[in-house]
Amino acid sequence: MKFTHENRLEMCLAGLPKSVDFEKVMEQLLTFHVETPSWGYGTGGTRFHTMRKPGEPRCIKEKLADAAQVHKHTGITPTVAIHIPWDKVSDWGELSSYASSLGLALGAVNPNLFQEDDYLKGSLSHREAAVRARAMDHIKECIDIMNTVGSRDLSLWLADGTNYPGQDNFRDRLRRMADSLAQVYALLGERQRLLIEYKPFEPAFYHTDIPDWGLATLYAEGLGPKAFTLVDLGHHLHGTNIEYIVAILLSRGKLGGFHFNNRKYADDDLTTGSINPYEVFLIFNEIVAAQAEPGAGGEGAGGEGAGGEKAEIAYMIDQSHYIKPSIEAMIQSVVNIQRAYAKALIVDRERLEEAREAGDMIEAEECLTAAFNYDVDPLLVEARRRMGVPDNPLAAFRRSGYMKQVEKERA
Repeated sequence: MKFTHENRLEMCLAGLPKSVDFEKVMEQLLTFHVETPSWGYGTGGTRFHTMRKPGEPRCIKEKLADAAQVHKHTGITPTVAIHIPWDKVSDWGELSSYASSLGLALGAVNPNLFQEDDYLKGSLSHREAAVRARAMDHIKECIDIMNTVGSRDLSLWLADGTNYPGQDNFRDRLRRMADSLAQVYALLGERQRLLIEYKPFEPAFYHTDIPDWGLATLYAEGLGPKAFTLVDLGHHLHGTNIEYIVAILLSRGKLGGFHFNNRKYADDDLTTGSINPYEVFLIFNEIVAAQAEPGAGGEGAGGEGAGGEKAEIAYMIDQSHYIKPSIEAMIQSVVNIQRAYAKALIVDRERLEEAREAGDMIEAEECLTAAFNYDVDPLLVEARRRMGVPDNPLAAFRRSGYMKQVEKERA
C-alpha cells in the first residue's frame, strides 16, 4: 500500500483523543507565528574566531532575503527581529518597504548595550551618569526606529554585572537599574512593550544585574502593564524547571515572549529541539493548558497588555549557527518549535484532569508522553498545504538552489 498524505492524515486523526477538535488544531497551527532574528542569518563564531561561510549575508537586506526563504518554505515566520547598530540603515522607511516586498515585516528591536568600551562596567546600571545617559540615548534611538517601522516590542538584554566581590554596591546597582528601566518604560508608545530578558552569568561572572526570571518580573510588575519578562531557553542554570517558570509568568500575566534555542552546557545557542525536545513540548503544554482554561485569551495567554487588551506571547528564535548552514538550521528550529506546539495541542486534557483528580500520577504522565510520542507530522503537512507551502520545508529549500545562487552573488 502506498501511503499518501491523505492516508497518513486519516490514520493520524483516528488515533487522536476524542477531546481533540481537529479543525481547532488546524486553526491554531495556521495562526501560530515564530519570529526569526536577523543575526541568526549572519556569520557566527566563538571567542576564538569568527567563522566565514559561502553566501553569508553582508547587510540587513541580504539577511531579510534569507529570512524570506524561511517564511516561504515554512509559512509561519513573517517577522524578523533586528539588532541595533548591527542592522542600522539610513532610511528605515525604505527598509520596512523592502521587507514588505519580501512578504515580511520588521519585528522586535534589540538595543546593543554591550559592545562599547564605555559599557565595560555596565550600561543602565553604570556608576557614571554619563554612561547611563549614553545607553538611554541609544534606547531612544531604538524606540524611534520602532515608531518608524511599526515594531511592537523592545527586547532588552543587558550584559551589566560585576566580576569580583566588592567591585560595586549591589543595592546601588539595583536602584540605578530600576531608575533606568523606568525611564525606558516612559518612552514607550501606547501599543509598544518592553520585554526584559535575564541571564545568570556571562560576561559578568560574579553577578549579573538581572540574573533570573524573578528579578526581571519584579521590574516588569513595578513598571506597569506594558512591561513583560522574556524567557531565553539558554539563560538558566542546569536543572532549572523552565516550564514551571512559564506557568508562574502566565499566572502573573507577565510572559511576554521567548528566545528559543537549546543548550547542553550553558548559553550554547544551539538549534531549538536539538538537545531536549521534551522540554520544548512541556513549555508549550503549559501555554496551551492556560489558553484552554475558562476565559482563554485572558491571563492564561499572557495577561493584560499595552492599552489594556490581552497580551500576546512573542515566539522568537535566538540562535547562533557558526557550523550549520544558517538558513537550514533556522528551518530546523522553526519546524521543531511548530512540532512541539502541535504535540501540546493534542494532549488529552480531559483524561489528564481525570487522572489528576484520581491522584493517578502514572496515568497523568502517560497523557503527556502519549502526546509527545505521537506522530503529528500529518497535521503539520495538512497545515502547510492549507498555507500553500511545501510539505517538507527543509527538503524543498535544499532543492530550491537558493544557496548556490547567493553564493555566487555574494562572493
